[in-house]
Amino acid sequence: MAPSTSAAPIAETLGRRGLRLTGARQRVADMLEKRRGTFTAADLLEDASRSDAAVGRATVFRSLDLFTELGLLERIDLPTGDHAYVVCEPVHHHHVVCSVCGRQTEVEDAGVQAIVAEMERQTGYRIDRHRLELYGTCAACRSAEQPS
Repeated sequence: MAPSTSAAPIAETLGRRGLRLTGARQRVADMLEKRRGTFTAADLLEDASRSDAAVGRATVFRSLDLFTELGLLERIDLPTGDHAYVVCEPVHHHHVVCSVCGRQTEVEDAGVQAIVAEMERQTGYRIDRHRLELYGTCAACRSAEQPS
C-alpha cells in the first residue's frame, strides 16, 4: 500500500470531524507528504529544522497523535521500545517489523478477521478495532547475518 496522506485528505478528514487545518498542522502534513516508510517524531523535527519550518516539538507530537487517531497515520511500536509512524491507506491492515533494522511491511488480513470473530464468539465482546504487529528478521538482515 502506497502512502497517500497529503494536505488534501488531511484537510478533508479534519473537516469531517469539525477540526481545522491550522498552519502548524498544514506544515506537519506537508512534511508527511514527503515521507516514505517509517519515521519518528525526531525525524519530523529534523525535517522542520532543515527546512526552517516553524514547527515546534509539541506541535509535531500533537499532530502525530491527532493524525493517528484520525487513521491517517499508524503508530508502530518498535522492538527497541521506540515508536515510529507510517503514512497508511485508510484500510485495515497489519505490520510485520524487522527486529534488527526496524523496516516494516504492511500485510492484509491473512485470516486475522476469522480469529477476531472467534474471540468475539468466545468472549461475548464486540471487538471494535485491533492492531497487530508481528516481529521477525527481514530477508535483508538475515542475508547480512549469513557467514561469507
